[in-house]
Amino acid sequence: MSKSKDGRARGQYTVEFKLEAVRLVKGGQTVPVTAKILGMPEQTLGNWVRLSKQGQLTGAGDKPVSAEQMELARLRAELARVKMERDILKKATAYFAKETL
Repeated sequence: MSKSKDGRARGQYTVEFKLEAVRLVKGGQTVPVTAKILGMPEQTLGNWVRLSKQGQLTGAGDKPVSAEQMELARLRAELARVKMERDILKKATAYFAKETL
């Protein structure tokens, strides 16, 4: 990983990861929530969404990605979405349980 101006490590993401993140945003999730789930800066994801609309979204390099890596990225994103849905349902259950007491 390369270093940014403030000395922190910068992430390098594959095209597949970027496309999946953008797909989540276009599917209705907000940029801040999606960025938090994926563990990345909101600004970066916002840039990807903008670049995707312009058709200019590219990856970290020309490194080939195997089918297994693509499937793993897809499953990780799906797992993050399912965890978020589960947490929302837990909070809703707790909220409605308080009202019945």
